[in-house]
Amino acid sequence: MSVDSVFPQLEALLPHVQKPIQYVGGELNSTVKPWESCDVRWALMYPDAYEVGLPNQGVQILYEVLNEQEGVLAERTYSVWPDLEALMREHGVPQFTVDSHRPVKAFDVLGVSFSTELGYTNLLTALDLAGVPLEAKDRGLDDPIVLAGGHAAFNPEPIADFIDAAVIGDGEQAVLDMTKIIRDWKAEGRPGGREEVLLRLAKTGAVYIPGFYDVEYLPDGRIGRVVPNRSGVPWRVSKHTVMDLDEWPYPKQPLVPLAETVHERMSVEIFRGCTRGCRFCQAGMITRPVRERSITGIGDMVEKGLKATGFEEVGLLSLSSADHSEIGDIAKGLADRYEEDKIGLSLPSTRVDAFNIDLANELTRNGRRSGLTFAPEGGSERIRKVINKMVSEDDLIRTVATAYGNGWRQVKLYFMCGLPTETDEDVLQIADMATKVIAKGREVSKSNDIRCTVSIGGFVPKPHTPFQWAPQLSAEETDARLEKLRDKIRGDKKYGRSIGFRYHDGKPGIVEGLLSRGDRRIGAVIRAVYEDGGRFDGWREHFSYDRWMQCAEKALAPYGVDVDWYTTRERTYEEVLPWDHLDSGLDKDWLWEDWQDALDETEVEDCRWTPCFDCGVCPAMDTQIQIGPTGKKLLPLTVVK
Repeated sequence: MSVDSVFPQLEALLPHVQKPIQYVGGELNSTVKPWESCDVRWALMYPDAYEVGLPNQGVQILYEVLNEQEGVLAERTYSVWPDLEALMREHGVPQFTVDSHRPVKAFDVLGVSFSTELGYTNLLTALDLAGVPLEAKDRGLDDPIVLAGGHAAFNPEPIADFIDAAVIGDGEQAVLDMTKIIRDWKAEGRPGGREEVLLRLAKTGAVYIPGFYDVEYLPDGRIGRVVPNRSGVPWRVSKHTVMDLDEWPYPKQPLVPLAETVHERMSVEIFRGCTRGCRFCQAGMITRPVRERSITGIGDMVEKGLKATGFEEVGLLSLSSADHSEIGDIAKGLADRYEEDKIGLSLPSTRVDAFNIDLANELTRNGRRSGLTFAPEGGSERIRKVINKMVSEDDLIRTVATAYGNGWRQVKLYFMCGLPTETDEDVLQIADMATKVIAKGREVSKSNDIRCTVSIGGFVPKPHTPFQWAPQLSAEETDARLEKLRDKIRGDKKYGRSIGFRYHDGKPGIVEGLLSRGDRRIGAVIRAVYEDGGRFDGWREHFSYDRWMQCAEKALAPYGVDVDWYTTRERTYEEVLPWDHLDSGLDKDWLWEDWQDALDETEVEDCRWTPCFDCGVCPAMDTQIQIGPTGKKLLPLTVVK
């Protein structure tokens, strides 16, 4: 039976909202399939505004992987801004997909990709607008399975009440496996109802169903244990790892947005995973091992993607793109190939020790020469040893000297504040480093017209990292430390005017910390914030620290714990962490040893090029590091006549 579009009702509301174009759909390379021709239907959500959600690679990949399957359709939905939300509630318009404007409630699965925990309230908004009960226990046979994925799903416990399932790790094969289970269950007449299909998913050992696990607490508030409450449900659920990225060349036809978005480019993921071992970096830890896409595979994806989109810039994406074993040949090959078309290339922030001027020149040959971004992360040599960011001040000065000497005029340096064992002095050394950068830049460029921007984010301890046990710095201490740094930079009469200073105050980091290391008791906080009007918490103009703190105080009081208990408290080795039953492949003893190494200021090498350090991922996940070089080159394309 068909499902009608809600666009006629929606269209009447669009003249009354900001940026109505983001809700109309019809983007180049979008897909609309006949409802009746498909037996499994996915709604894929990025829980943020269209301008942030549309470029998201994860959603675009799954959208294409699913729509390639016969009898399967996938459509996209994003968070609606508060102005449209109010009108939708007033006029009874439900949460809709942008592809065909079908109501989200009609789909079999609502798959939500969380890059950050600050999207949790937007999930509740979407569920409520869709007419789907907020809590999984209240849903019926005809409600969609609400599935969480993305990096924040590696600890889905704070939203355990609101989701039916979570998948940790790579999604490409996982969504296909889930689709088959759902299809078979539907073909059999949906026996056993909702519980039966969730049980089938759980028994694979690769889909986490929070409702099938009970959490027991100790008198002091810590977790005693997490136990399955159904037979056949595994004690631990494992992450998914896709090997051989060349077999998954997605997206083949990237979406071209109708409205302005945060990234206006065609992007290719050149490798997945990272073994640099930065102890603060959850993304690097949970995506191990490193798996490179081949130079020819990258070339094919760029060629097809540019033809399909008409973009004029290609982003070469990964956690540390300059670490690809053939990055020099990739950059030169693409620059040669698209020289006449003036296609620009870009890398995300570049590691200081991976930068070289030849690479930089290739990246800017066909595009504009914008600023360079480096991420030393810590201001002092000591703190960089703590976080295992093996970059010396000499490395940085040498690198920026090369850049300034070759015509660059703008360098951005990214740091964190609140790292474990950090002191005021560690942070104040950021100002010393910035002044040395400016001094060296003026010396080599023979010009005073250069800039260095210092950008600082607050450190938030994350699950599945060596810092998962670490105390978080309070918002007040973070702000005080950053104020001292700001005063030191501004007080420098010789160099201060050439140094830009951008920072986030400590308050959003405390909320992120509460959510990132929280357990199921935090669900009551999230719901209270949502019911009090919390939306778009990742946006400064919508975020309310006071709202979060007031709701947390009330919601957590019955449990005898508070925000500080979740954030600024250091954990011990013996403590059961809320995510311990979710297996990222990392051995907990190895993570603990690396935490002790951090406290001893001991560095660990990158296992790509050195013997294995026994983190556990490769044997636990039956995977291996996949790197080049292949020895192949990218040749300019020739026209076949």
